[in-house]
Amino acid sequence: MKNFNLNKIIRPNILAMKAYSSARDEFKDASKDLIFLDANENPYNNGLNRYPDPQQRDLKQILSQIKNISTENMVLGNGSDEVLDLIFRAFCEPNQDNVISISPSYGMYSVLANLNAVEYRKSLLNIADFQPNLDDIFSKIDTNTKMIFLCSPNNPTGEIIKRNTLTEIVENFDGLVVIDEAYIDFSDEQSWIYELENYPNIIVTQTLSKAVGLAGIRLGILYASKEIISVLNKIKPPYNVNQLTQNKAIEILKDYEKINAIMQVLIEQKAVLKQALENCSFVEKIYPSDANFILIKVDNANKRYDEFLEKGIVIRNRTNDDLCENCLRITVGTEEENSKLIETLNSL
Repeated sequence: MKNFNLNKIIRPNILAMKAYSSARDEFKDASKDLIFLDANENPYNNGLNRYPDPQQRDLKQILSQIKNISTENMVLGNGSDEVLDLIFRAFCEPNQDNVISISPSYGMYSVLANLNAVEYRKSLLNIADFQPNLDDIFSKIDTNTKMIFLCSPNNPTGEIIKRNTLTEIVENFDGLVVIDEAYIDFSDEQSWIYELENYPNIIVTQTLSKAVGLAGIRLGILYASKEIISVLNKIKPPYNVNQLTQNKAIEILKDYEKINAIMQVLIEQKAVLKQALENCSFVEKIYPSDANFILIKVDNANKRYDEFLEKGIVIRNRTNDDLCENCLRITVGTEEENSKLIETLNSL
């Protein structure tokens, strides 16, 4: 990070390009007394005949109040997948650059790397504690390594990456460190969004799909320095977050006390589920979890997965992931759903 220079990270064509300016970028006043004849919209009001705010200002303002982070440090996208794709397109030269990610981890990093013709280098976690192997990560870095992806809490392992480990990577890598915090709300660890001023090379992604319970509207959030945000705003589609998504997110986020209450119930239910799993004969190991799911090692993952399915319960079989042979991932459900799961556990 000591030699981090954003201009050396940006693809030259992105650095040189001029951003598209939409009608709603050029004129932001939403006064009802004005007649808008600038965007070729249908003028007859049905609640959705106008283009949405391309910068999602009202939604960002609510997020700013909740997170205590400036709106200038945010980019919103159609799920986290879109904002992750944006950083590949902004910073990685196809057929030349590479990225590094821990493994096992979120599968879309690899998909997006392949989609953008970027070499994807896996670094296996330490099997003993599912923490990053720093020596291995640093051995994979070369002059064309643009980004390191670190999901924390990690999916599918559930563990948060230790802060000193993340700090060592951030401070000793001159590219971008992308910290995916999709599950951070279920953890006691402080988010890395509060380190943006200290580390200009970090990008933090979060989502409304997990703790907030809005997976159906697809809304991802990227936090970074104003300089990085400026680059991403240059290349993002002008109306990438539709009006219905913005409206629903604003509606739900206004009652954040309810969101916190539900999160607390899920954390309590995770403890109940963990206790039940500890008494289950075919469960060989329960991995620590800072997320809203638990990863377990069983005697035969394929067999147990099928047995749960026969009982009407769908869990995730991760046995084909790196280091996850015979592992199942179980999301924490409602109290009623968890009771049925525990009943099924006891019957197998």
